[in-house]
Amino acid sequence: MKILFYGDSITDMGRSRERDYGTGFGVGYPNFIAGKLGYEDPEKYTFINRGIGGNRIVDLYARIKVDVWNHEPDVLSVLIGINDIWHEIGGKNGVDIVRFEKVYRMMIEDTLERLPDLKIMLCEPFVLEGGATTEHMDQFLEVKKYAAVVKKIAEDYGCVFVPLQAKFDEEAAKHGAKYYLYDGVHPDAAGAKLIANEWLKAFREKADK
Repeated sequence: MKILFYGDSITDMGRSRERDYGTGFGVGYPNFIAGKLGYEDPEKYTFINRGIGGNRIVDLYARIKVDVWNHEPDVLSVLIGINDIWHEIGGKNGVDIVRFEKVYRMMIEDTLERLPDLKIMLCEPFVLEGGATTEHMDQFLEVKKYAAVVKKIAEDYGCVFVPLQAKFDEEAAKHGAKYYLYDGVHPDAAGAKLIANEWLKAFREKADK
């Protein structure tokens, strides 16, 4: 079973551009998932990380042929959304929610047309208060609307939805947001492990068949 992780810097996390083994997965949640599944069943899974820092939904759609379709994965995991807001705050180059949904749906439809047996997991975008977010928190909280779009897309196309925001909120209330997302957006080791744990729950229940 070939599992491909697709997204922005939260998926990228220093992954190699040259190899998909050893330390090639980076230090984020794909590495935790690859370690757990690979250890439990070394011959069952292979993994590919195609996260690129700074990406928005339009960037994922632009590169999907070379970074997804050409690899013909069995499982595609997508985590995207925060940059669609952040880029608007920082440089007026974000993706509004209407366009976000339109392009996201187009990406899923086109992908299923080419890979009809593909299982797709859509991860919920998330945010906490932190050094990169607090000043514009009202705008960053728009991510919850984007998350609702992602959940609806998952329902409409039979994809697996991976909820993350509530778990981040729960753990941050107990131990502090910085412990999980060091700047409010990017996960530290504990945050990456949180994503991996929630992903694995959804994968084992609905996609690992």
